[in-house]
Amino acid sequence: MVPKVEPIVPMITDIEDYFAKGCGRCARFATAECATGAWAPGLAALRRICRDMELVETVKWGHPCYRHAGRNIAIIGAFRGDFRLSFFNEALLKDPEGVLERQGPNSRYPDTIRFVRNAQVAEMDGVIRSYLQEAMGYAEQGVKPPKDSAEVVLPDELIDALDNDPDLAAAFHALTPGRQRSYAINLSSAKKPETRRARIAKFRDKILAGKGALER
Repeated sequence: MVPKVEPIVPMITDIEDYFAKGCGRCARFATAECATGAWAPGLAALRRICRDMELVETVKWGHPCYRHAGRNIAIIGAFRGDFRLSFFNEALLKDPEGVLERQGPNSRYPDTIRFVRNAQVAEMDGVIRSYLQEAMGYAEQGVKPPKDSAEVVLPDELIDALDNDPDLAAAFHALTPGRQRSYAINLSSAKKPETRRARIAKFRDKILAGKGALER
């Protein structure tokens, strides 16, 4: 069993805390260094659009998540170099404007609109709304993406670690499928269980930070 190490602060559960202080998943929470501060105008604009669309605002994995017809539609995130609106069930989206990006080299589908200027949200207002509307339509119709033949198979040691560490489990399941796959591949390459467990312990901070196994 991987020893449980408490994060510096717990992930937020109140939506207002995110916009005021951050997600609570790193030491920059509630400090001037938190990325949510730098991107506050853009994040607020994204929030207004999602609420205008009458999406249900919730908190998942320490981030603002927007739901419709019982399904997750999109989630907001902030990083040092950009902030993002990422879509669930991304395999369904047509992306006629070509604005969606893959979050990493292991992501199977483009799922994210990335912003590097706060003003970009206002500039893309119509596009953002149309993509949200498309995703909401699929939720209303009960349309689901095709099953992924490359479904991630997690090593037993990782499953045990997630079962015994709720914060790690929440962060891992918030990762893109590509990032999850990167950990599964890395851990599966180790022949011994103890090696896999040691790697999981080293990976914990990276998973909590929302990164893939190969990301710095």
